Amino acid sequence: MRIFVTGASGFVGGAATKAFVRAGHAVTAMSRSERSDFAIRALGATPVRCDLQDVTSALIGNAETILHCAAFVEAWGPPDAWRRFNVDGTQRMLTAAKQAGARRFIHIGTEAALLKGQSLRDVDETYPLAPNSPYPYSATKAQAEMLVRAANADAFTTLILRPRFIWGPGDLTLLPMIEQMAASGQWSWINHGRAITSTTHIDNLVAAIECALTRGGGGEAYFVLDDGVRSMRDMITAMAATRGLTLADRSLPSWLADTIAGASAFAWRTFGLKGEPPLTPFAAMVMSRDCILRDEKARRELGYRPVVTMEEGMKALAAAA
Repeated sequence: MRIFVTGASGFVGGAATKAFVRAGHAVTAMSRSERSDFAIRALGATPVRCDLQDVTSALIGNAETILHCAAFVEAWGPPDAWRRFNVDGTQRMLTAAKQAGARRFIHIGTEAALLKGQSLRDVDETYPLAPNSPYPYSATKAQAEMLVRAANADAFTTLILRPRFIWGPGDLTLLPMIEQMAASGQWSWINHGRAITSTTHIDNLVAAIECALTRGGGGEAYFVLDDGVRSMRDMITAMAATRGLTLADRSLPSWLADTIAGASAFAWRTFGLKGEPPLTPFAAMVMSRDCILRDEKARRELGYRPVVTMEEGMKALAAAA
């Protein structure tokens, strides 16, 4: 199969690209820099110099399937960044892919597209999106998903995979953040880390992506999860332990974390302060709310099954240190 990947130099896109090449697929990938060129070639794929703002059908070429992983996932950034990358960028990818004659478009979504500040408990894919969420990442990922669903057609199958709390070797965001905060003495739990969460190991997400190359309903969304759920404290403590770290026990109540995060965001925006706030509203929300999801639909319609258990994943994470 001929596959075009966005975000191939990142965590999810890189892992998927590596798996595609290993399976014998011909893979081209969006690349925005020489550094990305090098990373993509190291995976065995061919870089194509473009980005979400200038991609064209000619650059996509004769790819049959698009895997769209690229997104602005930061908790903080320029006010328009989330829309430019997550909404406008997704629309450009959809348009270019259709014009190029691609037959399938797999979009990596997120449970964050449902979030307005509430907990999610025993939630499946019938739960409504939150395109007007106060959190820019959530709102724009919901809007992007709506575009992907609307683009589905007889000759152009679109579908969305929604992982939650992606972890494993190669993580460029979560584990490095835990390490940095632990090393600087800044780590603090919210509500003692009692929030319960579903999770998605990177290998399990890649397994679902491989299933979605040939299976799945057009215009449908699918949660992709590990077996079981666990508390934020148990999950993050185990991840930190793979790096020999013990996290501080101090904790903030969620109301105080939300207040600090809101005040910090206001100050940073109002006064144009450099860097990012010590705690953002989105981070405070995600760390303190339950997020318990159901993935029966992916198991039934995609044939998805987790390939890595929690124990196996933690061992591999420790071995990769």
